[in-house]
Amino acid sequence: MFGSFGIGELLVIFMIALIVFGPRKLPELAQALGRAINEFKKATSELQSRIEEEIQAERTAEPPEMLPPAPPEAQTDSTDSGSAHEHAS
Repeated sequence: MFGSFGIGELLVIFMIALIVFGPRKLPELAQALGRAINEFKKATSELQSRIEEEIQAERTAEPPEMLPPAPPEAQTDSTDSGSAHEHAS
């Protein structure tokens, strides 16, 4: 949508920027815009490489060792504790 500017559209945008900012300020703004775009590209490239490194690290990491299931615990019945009390008397 925005990436398909033709020569005519770019000239109109340039003329409007020239009128709004003036011929002295326009080169400074273009330079600042170029720096910002460069920093953005650099940051996205770093982020992409970090993500790719993490994905590669996960793929090469050994899977965790599977442990056998734990044995079932002995169930205590609430009536057992009462009968034990009666035998003690």
